[in-house]
This record gives sequence, C-alpha cells and structure tokens, in this order.
Amino acid sequence: MATAKEDLELEDEVTVVEDDADDDAEDAAEVARTNLTKRRIIDNYLEERRLQKQLSDYDFDL
Repeated sequence: MATAKEDLELEDEVTVVEDDADDDAEDAAEVARTNLTKRRIIDNYLEERRLQKQLSDYDFDL
C-alpha cells in the first residue's frame, strides 16, 4: 500500500510539470506571433517608403 501512494504522488508531480511545459510553450508561441506581427508592420512601412521614393523620383514628362 505504501508503494501505491508513492506512485500516485509521483504521477501528480509529473502532471504538474507537464502543465508548466504547456504554459511555457503557449507563452513562447504568443511571443513569436507578436514578434512576427511587428516584423510584418516594419516591412510594410519600409516597402511603402521605398515605393514613395520611387514615385517621387519618377519622371512623368516622358
């Protein structure tokens, strides 16, 4: 009987560790999603600036 209680306690501890790992994975995914969104915003802004510069440099009097 004492062995069965020890086994149960170990299983409970493993479950807690797995829950922590899931939370860390979700946090990492959220950070990655946020960083990707920020990167896309920056890329779009730089592309817009590049296109505006090309438009201003274009000679319309061809």
